[in-house]
Amino acid sequence: MIVLNLLCDHGHRFEGWFASGEAFRDQSDRHLVHCPQCQTSEVSQLPSAPHVKRSATDVAPLEKAAPPAAAPGIAALHQALATMARQAENVGERFPEEARRIHYDEAPARTIRGVATADETRDLLEEGILVLPAPIPPDEEIH
Repeated sequence: MIVLNLLCDHGHRFEGWFASGEAFRDQSDRHLVHCPQCQTSEVSQLPSAPHVKRSATDVAPLEKAAPPAAAPGIAALHQALATMARQAENVGERFPEEARRIHYDEAPARTIRGVATADETRDLLEEGILVLPAPIPPDEEIH
């Protein structure tokens, strides 16, 4: 699993988690990677330097200086999840099947949400299918 720094054509920066660089390129080419703020699929990878952890006490300078996440960050995350959920098609328990159909070009590319077990999620990730296990805000905050 790799984490890439991404940029949409509207200037929004965000992270994406992929099985590999090739998985990102494949999904990006098929317009399956979307900006969490504006949902555009015009996304490019930003250059980034890897951090190599040499020991248990080796911490990057920013990690040493940064305070713990504050409540405003949690509120922003909650809002972003609600926005993404509102814009995604709810496929419910068919999520693993529909994610595969989209990945293998058997269904139209679109943003979906639904339910998957831990094993189903792990299987999807191993196939190179990007999924984001996340708590979904209550329905009254999505619609």
